[in-house]
Amino acid sequence: MYDYILGEVVEIREDYLVLDNNGIGYKIYTSKNSLSTLVDKERVKIYIYFNLREDGIFLYGFLTKEELNMFELLLLVSKIGPKIGIGILSTLSPNEIKLAIINNDVDSLCKAPGIGKKTANRIILELKDRIDDNINIDDTLDFIDDTNVEEAIRALCALGYTKKEIDEVICKIDIKDLTTEDIIKSVLKRMSK
Repeated sequence: MYDYILGEVVEIREDYLVLDNNGIGYKIYTSKNSLSTLVDKERVKIYIYFNLREDGIFLYGFLTKEELNMFELLLLVSKIGPKIGIGILSTLSPNEIKLAIINNDVDSLCKAPGIGKKTANRIILELKDRIDDNINIDDTLDFIDDTNVEEAIRALCALGYTKKEIDEVICKIDIKDLTTEDIIKSVLKRMSK
């Protein structure tokens, strides 16, 4: 029904925003990640998921198509509704969700509210075939602002490894708090297996 709504943010609450478009205020539920980047009176384009239920009409919105696409994928999983989908996207970025599914990382998915091991396993099982497992490291690291990763990749390339080999291994490592040396050690350890 709607692809997106372009308008001015007039109110930001804990789990939704109000977007003014030509004098009409749209109440749009969205992830905490999206809400944290918005500013009052800012003009934005919000990609919309329209949900018609017995108890009302609900709009769910996202700042990027990628986030909307991940939300729609999550809704394909049995027993996952919009509220849980938003909860997952409030905790993990779309790339982090993809990595968790590809790597069977139940613990990462369990960080989201309302997601236990059973539900995390169901998400992995039901979405594994729908996720592209040829993720480029540049795509997966866009949420990490860290020169340690770049330095580690350069050092490993200098040791004779190809960027593709390095990318495949780094995608499987939780590198958020690792130093350059730790990243290199982890990659070398996995490559030697």
